[in-house]
Amino acid sequence: MTPNPKISLDQLRALVSVVDAGGYAQAADQLHKSQSTMTYAVHKLEQLLGIKVFEIQGRKAVLTSVGQVLYRRGKTLMEEAVRLEHVAASLAAGWEPELRLAVDTIFPTWLLLEALARFSDEHPETRIELIETVLSGTDEALQEGLVELGIGPTVPAGFVGDPLIRVRFIASAHPDHPLHQLRGPLTMADLRQHRHLVVRDTGRERTRTVSWLNEQRWTVGQQATSIRAACLGLGYAWYAEDLIRLELDTGKLKPLPLEEGSERWSTLYLIFADRDATGPGALRIAEILRDQLALRCPQSCLTDTILGRNTSPPNG
Repeated sequence: MTPNPKISLDQLRALVSVVDAGGYAQAADQLHKSQSTMTYAVHKLEQLLGIKVFEIQGRKAVLTSVGQVLYRRGKTLMEEAVRLEHVAASLAAGWEPELRLAVDTIFPTWLLLEALARFSDEHPETRIELIETVLSGTDEALQEGLVELGIGPTVPAGFVGDPLIRVRFIASAHPDHPLHQLRGPLTMADLRQHRHLVVRDTGRERTRTVSWLNEQRWTVGQQATSIRAACLGLGYAWYAEDLIRLELDTGKLKPLPLEEGSERWSTLYLIFADRDATGPGALRIAEILRDQLALRCPQSCLTDTILGRNTSPPNG
């Protein structure tokens, strides 16, 4: 059984306010209480705990060593009480205690983290669980009820999604890769002679495996592994431009001069698991994502009009 405390939050609040405000009179003004009320609360706290919180040094009252500990602990407890009230208010208003998202790894990571940070600044009490997916992974997470919100390259049957962003893929390899030593535009026949780096579909069924260009391929589990392998000259792949911007800028990777297909485009969709049952937290994250995209990305990225180009999401 949890023992009952001797002191109250009001008494701790009085102590913390007196220290933060710089005196009893200032604290009383901030809390809209009388100075005698503040003085009584601190003295009562001292009496109940059998300690002295303040001592006189010269003409000024300062915290004792025990008072410093009590102030720090009390301030933390007051902040926790405020957080508890915020959590209770959010839950009473229907805010979810936890939000689960499945987001394809080709979505710009920096943009996603900015959106999540903005949401968490507004609602720090809501936990975030992020599932990073490739190809059919988002579909599977939605279909199995593992997430409230998904971002993926297709909308699974029975769900409704809105176009969110167009992603540009660039066929790339290390500048010293043999493909860059060939003269003239490269053909599919040229690519078939070299290793293709592929990121594995995270869906268990792997229903949307891309048609392979050749039998020479490495399949890896992470985009970072594929990019690292390409930077070491171990193969080529089509990468979302945002994922390899640094490598392109620093010369670690170089676009392949293909005769056709050097660029591919994919549309990512924002998909609710159940739009009618979606809570305010998931709705707010979706709103922030759209706001961030409108603010940080050119308008050409925000339409699902692909101008007749291939929209199949490559995974390598």
